[in-house]
Amino acid sequence: MNTDGGADLRAARLRDRLETIRVRSERAGSWRASTHYLSGLVNGAGYVPVRTRLTRADLTFLAGARDDVLAFAELGARLLDLHRPQDAGGITSDPTRPIRRCRSCMWRWPCPTFRAIDEVLGRR
Repeated sequence: MNTDGGADLRAARLRDRLETIRVRSERAGSWRASTHYLSGLVNGAGYVPVRTRLTRADLTFLAGARDDVLAFAELGARLLDLHRPQDAGGITSDPTRPIRRCRSCMWRWPCPTFRAIDEVLGRR
């Protein structure tokens, strides 16, 4: 029996990284409510002189946030490149609307991967 234990280890490592990012993000405070006020404080040099108290969780989050966001943006772009519609061929009752399938997973379009990305990123 040939099982790919390496793939299992990689999947576990990736899940651990995602869980770490999720927990770190949940622990950090949100600045969403403050951004409207703070944007009015931008000085001539383009900076906002802010004095605030940051928790250890906030600092931990901020230390990796940029890299995490870049990695997720790259992941999303790659997934969208992989999961695109293509004509499924075959006969359909409506020739103006052919059946389409995902180029990667072959599910009917939109595939579950595309729907999940759209659901999460389409919230805004």
